[in-house]
Amino acid sequence: MKIIILSVCVITAALGGNAQITTPIVKANFGVEADLNANYFNNLNQPAGDDWFSAGNIGSGRGIIDTTGAAAIVAGYTSNPASRKNAFFKLMAYPAYTTLNNRLLLDAIYHRDYHGLDSTVFASGSNKNGHSPAIWTTPVAQSIPDKNDILEGMVHVRRAGPNATDSLWMFSGLSLENTTGNRFFDFELYQTDITYNKNTLSFSGYGPDAGHTSWILNASGFIQTPGDIIFTAEFSSSTLSLVEARIWVHRSMLSIVPVTFDWGGQFDGNGTSADYGYANILPKKGGTFYTGLQSTVAATWAGPFKVVRDNDVVLNDYIPRQFMEFSVNLTKLGIEPASYGDNPCGSPFRRVLIKTRASTSFTAELKDFVAPFSVFNYPPVDAYTELLYYCGTMPEVQLDVLSPNPNSVYTWYTNNGNIVGSNIGPSIIVNAPGTYYVQQQLHAQCAYTSLDSLTIMFTPECLVLDVNINNLSAAKQGSFNALKWNISNNETVKEFYLETSTDNFRFKRLAIVPATNMKGDVSYTFKDASNGIDAPVVFYRIRVVGKSAATKLSNIVVLRSFNSGKKDAIIYPVPTHGALKLSCSSAISETATLNIINSYGKLVIVSKIDLIKGENIVNLPSLNGMAQGTYYARVKTSAGDIVQRIVLLNK
Repeated sequence: MKIIILSVCVITAALGGNAQITTPIVKANFGVEADLNANYFNNLNQPAGDDWFSAGNIGSGRGIIDTTGAAAIVAGYTSNPASRKNAFFKLMAYPAYTTLNNRLLLDAIYHRDYHGLDSTVFASGSNKNGHSPAIWTTPVAQSIPDKNDILEGMVHVRRAGPNATDSLWMFSGLSLENTTGNRFFDFELYQTDITYNKNTLSFSGYGPDAGHTSWILNASGFIQTPGDIIFTAEFSSSTLSLVEARIWVHRSMLSIVPVTFDWGGQFDGNGTSADYGYANILPKKGGTFYTGLQSTVAATWAGPFKVVRDNDVVLNDYIPRQFMEFSVNLTKLGIEPASYGDNPCGSPFRRVLIKTRASTSFTAELKDFVAPFSVFNYPPVDAYTELLYYCGTMPEVQLDVLSPNPNSVYTWYTNNGNIVGSNIGPSIIVNAPGTYYVQQQLHAQCAYTSLDSLTIMFTPECLVLDVNINNLSAAKQGSFNALKWNISNNETVKEFYLETSTDNFRFKRLAIVPATNMKGDVSYTFKDASNGIDAPVVFYRIRVVGKSAATKLSNIVVLRSFNSGKKDAIIYPVPTHGALKLSCSSAISETATLNIINSYGKLVIVSKIDLIKGENIVNLPSLNGMAQGTYYARVKTSAGDIVQRIVLLNK
């Protein structure tokens, strides 16, 4: 744990009269006391209070970060010691906009940084805050001073109540290798999807204004366009010395009096004459806008993934002063969506880049970094139905939202079709051709954030394509996926649409293969040279298009795909109408156990699964007849558990 108290005179000098809290405190029901444990506060068990993780203390507080697979990761430290150097990340354990303990959760992420010689560090030189990421340089491999070496970082954003306009708090945590002396770091928040490429050792996707996105105020001082933000923090060997908020602006903005915040008097860009730079800001009203502490006792739990030191030693606990934590009230600072827009569910930022610096100066040389990671990356609404074309008689058809967020509001409408019953919810019934639209609200108090559509086509005449598609197969041939199939009555065929999918539901066109002029039974082959689908399983099917415009679908074949070094196990398809398969690689032949649990925690299926040594694609028990909703599948193997959420749709 920790308890650090700052000098009041230091606080006042740093913030120009805005006090902050540097003793253990709970904000928005989240503990800010430099430990990770829910239901544990100020060295005592407490029956409430959320935190990064839960060590099992009894109470209503919950761990925010998803810990699925933690046991396997920790076991890998022993079975595969090289894995201790690996980076990985974990997302929030709850869907976005979940109301937990009367607080609205927006997003959270935990990120373990690389260890040892690494390219996710800044090359020795003049890399600084205020520079464009375009000119930052990184080495192929380089070690850095231990006081600048990041072990892990984490970010969580929530509102202080259940409403979309309640105060917005950002919580941040960081552990460093060194625990003595002064340590300086930044949490930089981007509006664009900035990324880092380890192959090219360069950044891309940064903003248009000297490498950032600038905040724009209108003449009256209201925020017109949000931009990039940076929070810079300083910890001495015993205390939190400073948290400063800055925003990226054009120098001309400093002449405008802001409505929601005040300028703090500092401006730093790429040189003294830079047009763009980071200007510090202060809240309009006095009082706390941030809190912060560092761990001070030797028994501060390091979480379910443990902490891996630079020398690859794995520890259950942080050593004193190793973990630092701070929080910022974005609403009080006047820089969150409810402060400047009509949609409080808008994203306050899109990417986070964590960096360490050499000294207290904002423009000091940059050292280590955690590659930019995504936050508030809520997938847009994705409408789906099994068939888009009907002939003969128009049936009632169910339209669904794929992987719906249980906290979102989905509203359907049509200008030329017909919805049977309610138009609200992740599924509707229609009984007429037409185009159907679905809008998503992340929260009932917010505007629509995304839109998708489906067009149902219908004709009273049913044309039959008199061909048979036989023996469709797929196999690996070096870097290709090779498809083979036979067709009868080839003279009636115009072309073949080769379609691919990663979920066995949404297929996209891969290629068009013209039919030959031959008659009768004809064989075809096609090599998928792209082999670039970033998923553990890839599905193929063929849509035959006849000269009469009638179509016919083939069977579906599946291959495991190991692009980008991925060798994931997967249960598919998701969502499903009942059928399930398991694709995995097994080091031995064994009998695994499948448990399927419904959303109420009831065990509904227990089954044995035979796995062979090598690659497996295994049929699992069907969910047919069970209620639509969310289920959790767990396959227990000798190498660890395979856990996946399953969404069951009614037919």
